[in-house]
Amino acid sequence: MTTRILTLLSFLSMICTAAAQPGRQIAITVDDLPASSAYAMDAATLVEINSKIVETLRDQKIPAIGFVNEEKLYKTGEVDQRIHSLAIWLDAGLDLGNHTFSHFSLNRGLQPFEEEVVRGETVTRLLLKQHKMNLRFFRHPYLDTGLDLQTRREAEAFLSARGYRVAPVTVDAWDWMFGTLYEDSKKRSDEKFQQELVRSYLAHTEAVLTWTEQLSRELVGYEIKQILLLHANHMEADHLKDLLDLLRKRGYHFISLEDALADPAYSLPDTYVGTEGTDWLTHWAITRGKPPQGFPEIPAGLNDRYNALPRPTATPY
Repeated sequence: MTTRILTLLSFLSMICTAAAQPGRQIAITVDDLPASSAYAMDAATLVEINSKIVETLRDQKIPAIGFVNEEKLYKTGEVDQRIHSLAIWLDAGLDLGNHTFSHFSLNRGLQPFEEEVVRGETVTRLLLKQHKMNLRFFRHPYLDTGLDLQTRREAEAFLSARGYRVAPVTVDAWDWMFGTLYEDSKKRSDEKFQQELVRSYLAHTEAVLTWTEQLSRELVGYEIKQILLLHANHMEADHLKDLLDLLRKRGYHFISLEDALADPAYSLPDTYVGTEGTDWLTHWAITRGKPPQGFPEIPAGLNDRYNALPRPTATPY
């Protein structure tokens, strides 16, 4: 009993220390490198997307990490250029992590998931080694952490044994949906709709931030060091600066993923499992038996347009 009391007091002390930190803080993470729609893009486009994202981050001196699906690197005649789109991140002093080989969900089975993790680290680990860095972070595709707690814990043990720390997410404004619509409008040269999408995306992101900040205060008594989920796509390449400006206006300072994970909130009890991946604040709330309410909805018209898009039929190369 005494040990448990001391542990609780220590945790409360860390909470108080974290709450005393000035200003809001957020880490930038970008999934699906070299790009969400890499299968439909040529290597030059992938280099362009990553160059734009990295240039914005570098010019503003913002730390960030990109999570890689290595399957997207293997297209005949383009492998070197596709790998170069990743090296751009490391050359700028940014980091890379593992997102499985083919964006494979843990909910599809533990053994194939483990195989995907191993297959997904070959090139990334080599690139990091060339920059005297280590492969340290893993991001779950779809944020799926397992259908049951035993599977989740076994996967966590496997990842830990390979030297990984799981990269949680606390702010997810579904930029993948806005980005898919942006990609489609870009192909159609519909600049008016692109502008409407960006305005809608930024407004939705602001609403998600408000919801996240409030939930954070309710759960732990202060606003934690947030971790933002973005995706490598044309929309972020073209408008990442607009998003960063929004964050600054809300008082956010940019920190590394490692710095964010130093927040004691990330050691809160977490037993979330299920068919739908979600953010970690929701994990903690559900673990406490109090599922959060009121997450901002995507505008209905955009949902309808997204659902009406043709789905790709070609298999990945």
